[in-house]
Amino acid sequence: MGNVISIKNLTKTYGKKRGVADVSFEVQEGEIFGFIGPNGAGKSTTIRSMLGFLRFDSGSIEILGMDAVKDHERILKEVGYMPSEALFYPAMKVSEVIKYAADVRRMDCRDEAAKLCERLQVDTSKRIKELSLGNRKKVSIVCAMQHRPRLFIFDEPTSGLDPLMQNTFFELIKEYVKEGTTCMLSTHVLPEVRKHCDRAAIMREGHLIKTDTVENLIKTSVKNVKLTAEGRTEEYIFKGDINELIRDLGQKNIQNLTIEEPSLEDMFMHFYEGEEEVK
Repeated sequence: MGNVISIKNLTKTYGKKRGVADVSFEVQEGEIFGFIGPNGAGKSTTIRSMLGFLRFDSGSIEILGMDAVKDHERILKEVGYMPSEALFYPAMKVSEVIKYAADVRRMDCRDEAAKLCERLQVDTSKRIKELSLGNRKKVSIVCAMQHRPRLFIFDEPTSGLDPLMQNTFFELIKEYVKEGTTCMLSTHVLPEVRKHCDRAAIMREGHLIKTDTVENLIKTSVKNVKLTAEGRTEEYIFKGDINELIRDLGQKNIQNLTIEEPSLEDMFMHFYEGEEEVK
């Protein structure tokens, strides 16, 4: 499989404000790729640079074998992009918005749009101003998917969706990926990454910290330890050799002990806290 996205040494600065620095990663054809990081980590800056919405300072970006700067318009024809906050004309009907998005691409997407609206339970007769955040999100999903692009780029797509619609959204992604589409999913909802993504890149403060399979990223020796010994209760996170922990605990008069796997958020926290080398 070839690379659908190839980013090398991407750097974008905003004066004294943080942008991204020396970011490099690749997304392979046919995978669901997670792009992870807290708010302000540089995820949206990277995506906007990829789509030609921002001029970056240095580095190179190739999307579907095309140059992100020179081939900006050709790339957009092949991409289904969903921003974190999609804005539509409030007085337009949902059906009009969906048709407008298809007309901009000079495509007849009526059949695919109808299928998506049925699956996502979108009421096309309502006006945008009458919709909740979740229902506006669903309209945005239809607009991004209806032309059956070769690449999806979603920026925080599930915020505002109820759990049932979140499941339907990921079912749709997997159906399109099975037919040849590639998906890049920018999110800070870590359980989504664990459940749905093949590989992921972790961003922190404008830098790419690590790229690996999700399985490798969540492997950790970190344990949550809670114990009661000599009348005192302690709770802490242990990082290191489990045998050292056992030796340490063996020296205490323990009345109660719990050792648990950390939450997914705790597993990633050591990346966010700067304890991992930049790779």
